[in-house]
Amino acid sequence: MSDAKKSWFAWPNRLYVRIYLAVIISLVIGGLLVVTAWRWNAEYRQIGPSLESFAAIAADVLPPAYATNEEQYRALRRWQSRMRADLTLYSAEREVIASIGKPLPPLDDEQTTSGWLGGTPPFYAVKLPDGRWLVGERSERGEGRRRPPPFGFVTTLALIGLVIGIGCYPIVRRLTRRLERLQTSVEALGAGQLSTRIAVEGRDEVASLAASFNRSATRIEALVNAQKTLLANASHELRSPLARIRMAVELTASDAQPEIRDELKRNIAELDQLIDEILLASRLDATADTAQAFTPVDLTALVAEECARISAEFDAELDSDTLELPGDARLLRRMVRNLLENARRYGNGTPINVRLTRAAGNKIVLQVCDGGPGVPAGERENIFEPFYRLSGASEREGGVGLGLSLVRQIARRHGGEVICVGRDEPGSCFEVTLPA
Repeated sequence: MSDAKKSWFAWPNRLYVRIYLAVIISLVIGGLLVVTAWRWNAEYRQIGPSLESFAAIAADVLPPAYATNEEQYRALRRWQSRMRADLTLYSAEREVIASIGKPLPPLDDEQTTSGWLGGTPPFYAVKLPDGRWLVGERSERGEGRRRPPPFGFVTTLALIGLVIGIGCYPIVRRLTRRLERLQTSVEALGAGQLSTRIAVEGRDEVASLAASFNRSATRIEALVNAQKTLLANASHELRSPLARIRMAVELTASDAQPEIRDELKRNIAELDQLIDEILLASRLDATADTAQAFTPVDLTALVAEECARISAEFDAELDSDTLELPGDARLLRRMVRNLLENARRYGNGTPINVRLTRAAGNKIVLQVCDGGPGVPAGERENIFEPFYRLSGASEREGGVGLGLSLVRQIARRHGGEVICVGRDEPGSCFEVTLPA
């Protein structure tokens, strides 16, 4: 099939065509309903002029006003049998002369001209030339009787608009609902949920966009997974040459100058730490969407052990009660260790303050503070980015820029969060909140 034929057969599935047709059909239906309502109401609005002609005929058929009531009644009865209507004849003084059929509403004093009795259907009042009044209603036994409109013209227009609005809603909602699902999927993909896909419905532009989104998401997921795999494998492969370098340094340590030997050891330790943290970050990324079976962890004992291990002066304030939470003990230990190492590295030898308490809402709060230069307010969020360093930070201070990033990853893996809070005194303070 040629492209021209495919385009011809595909045009009814175009989104703009469907919206355009929905609008046109709604306008046509609305126009027809408005015209019908106008004509329907017009027949009853124009009853006044027609009753004037009817009054002239009635004056010729009915006996004159001075005839007896019996004569008036007989004439009214003959006319009623032909018209199949319920009739009541009033004198000029609005007194009942004769009545045929079911009782009708009384003649209102405010009625001064022929028209609907009281201004609304279905009862009409005809003023005869001699001043008498004829009030009537077409009998239900009459054939071909028109029922009066149940609503006024404005009310009818409002009902027509309501019907059109209700009828168009499912069509428009079906179109926009797919766009909303696509928007939600795009936001989920942007938030890092690379496995997000959207169902392809229909054959219009929205369906094509959904299919394109799925292809793009699949490609992005494959690229990111390949990058993670490459990074993890490269980091793992670096351990072998790093081990050989360390061995060579140890073998030649006696012949090397002390400052060169110490510099080599420092560089090897930093490289080893970088590889270790890259591997851990890769594992955390690779298992971000995987549910883990946590076990109870005594966070009080874990923090106390890490404080005792670090070679720095510290002031620990731990909750007297045992604080347990479900988690991965290895990851939580790495989180605490990174915070302590960060405080030791950038605290300029000041005491490290560690505080572990239970907070409201069944939360556990860990604070690690130091008296160093601190973190500027504008940088307190950036320092959790991988490989980010504060301006002016020296590489000789150690650290590879992944420690705080891992702290945030581990905290979020356990349903918590970490922030850098401001203090009145010099230094920086990191606060981790975890669910107990």
